[in-house]
Amino acid sequence: MTKWKQLKNIYKGMILIIISATCFAFMNMFVHLSGDLPVFQKSFFRNFVALLLAAATLAKEKIPIKAEKNAVIPLLLRSLLGTIGILCNFYALDRLDLADASILNKMSPFFVIIFSIIILKEKIKIPQLLCVMGALIGAMFVVKPSFSNTAAFPAFIALAGGMCAGFAYTMVRLLGMRGVKGPLIVAAFSGFSCLVTLPLMIIYFKPMTASQLLILVGAGVSAAGGQFTITAAYTYAPAREISVYDYTQIITAAALGFIIFGQIPDLLSWIGYAVIVSMAVLMFIYNKRAAHTD
Repeated sequence: MTKWKQLKNIYKGMILIIISATCFAFMNMFVHLSGDLPVFQKSFFRNFVALLLAAATLAKEKIPIKAEKNAVIPLLLRSLLGTIGILCNFYALDRLDLADASILNKMSPFFVIIFSIIILKEKIKIPQLLCVMGALIGAMFVVKPSFSNTAAFPAFIALAGGMCAGFAYTMVRLLGMRGVKGPLIVAAFSGFSCLVTLPLMIIYFKPMTASQLLILVGAGVSAAGGQFTITAAYTYAPAREISVYDYTQIITAAALGFIIFGQIPDLLSWIGYAVIVSMAVLMFIYNKRAAHTD
């Protein structure tokens, strides 16, 4: 691959990940707005809409619904960990401010780097390791762990969701490297998630108003947009080149949280946001310089 083509792919990945971040910020807003519905119910509708759109894309582009042997396990892991990540995120969204839940879920790019080292055998240097450690410290400012802090448990669940999402996106990167088409990855994940959450949704089903149903459809459409674009982004470029742009979601989430819900994060949360975003920017700068010196 020529340097120009690599640069072009990085720019494509950058634009796509910014679009994805905006879509996921709106998805989180819709989920929070949908009220006290069970997490499984919210997750099913979110993924069912994405499944329909993915299936339509597969049919339109005539992409065969099959995967090579070396893609089956990564597809299953992407689907399983992605589903767990969604459930953790939705649980946290019901109990935390929109910006807090979003920033903790957005620890996923750092976990992508960690899992990329373990699974994809990508190397990490001391400055990169320090950035990851700094981001985890920043996350603790948002979590504010304390036995007297009732938000600590859902905050840890949100952080666990970010870790699961990081593993899932590492699988997306691996699948992209193995030539698996984005719509197939989205369809497999959405279908798996629907199958897992359907029985639980039936057991814990809560009647919805027309507005709640419409809001969940909005969450599904936003999620589908986010899934398609982030899947495409990580197939175009490695995490170290584009993951920093995923943090634009925090700006959108904070704005939506203030405008729609009147939420204003506390000082410790703002410090945590600043630390995490700063570590992401430092990581991005370091990786860019390292790439130019290689």
